[in-house]
Amino acid sequence: MEAVTAPKLPKTLMIGCGAVANEMVAIIKANGWDHVTLTCLPAEWHNTPDKIPDGMARKIQEAKDDGSYDRIVSLYADCGTGGILDTLLDKEGVERIPGPHCYEFFSTQPVFEELMEEELGSLFLTDFFVRHFDRLIMDGMGISKHPELRDMYFGHYKRAIYMAQSKDPELEEMAKACAEKIGLKYEYLYTGYGTLETYMTKQAGA
Repeated sequence: MEAVTAPKLPKTLMIGCGAVANEMVAIIKANGWDHVTLTCLPAEWHNTPDKIPDGMARKIQEAKDDGSYDRIVSLYADCGTGGILDTLLDKEGVERIPGPHCYEFFSTQPVFEELMEEELGSLFLTDFFVRHFDRLIMDGMGISKHPELRDMYFGHYKRAIYMAQSKDPELEEMAKACAEKIGLKYEYLYTGYGTLETYMTKQAGA
């Protein structure tokens, strides 16, 4: 009897955001996807989404020039690019994870829509943004040196919701401190990986 050989999975490049890199790497490792490679654009581009399409274009071109990948997948949602990213991806024949941003694919669309119906003035925090809140927000947006900027940036927000990918008491305490620093009511929501893992599993062919 001949041995049955498992079908070879397509060598896949996934291009994601550095702010979600820890979660993406964890999903790949947990599933043992040796055929999947992850590359990320800088996490700081969350605050400058106009840089994302050009950065994505370079990553896609590098992958095509390399020639060793069977398929390329974007793990970016629209992420504030106003449809420009979709135009690029359509041209390149690259699929992306559905949704407007990571807050929705972590929480899932129905939950996110419910949160926004409850309170439009909601600031969302993920594990990454809790860890790097001071660098990206307090220092990066100049609030540490100029506290008056707090109202300019966050005056219309009412609450900060920590969408937790991990159950980490230390991170939760840090998230509470983040909300306090900018004077917002704190709320906690455990999301895990949301639809990110489902999408990655589909695209990995697993």
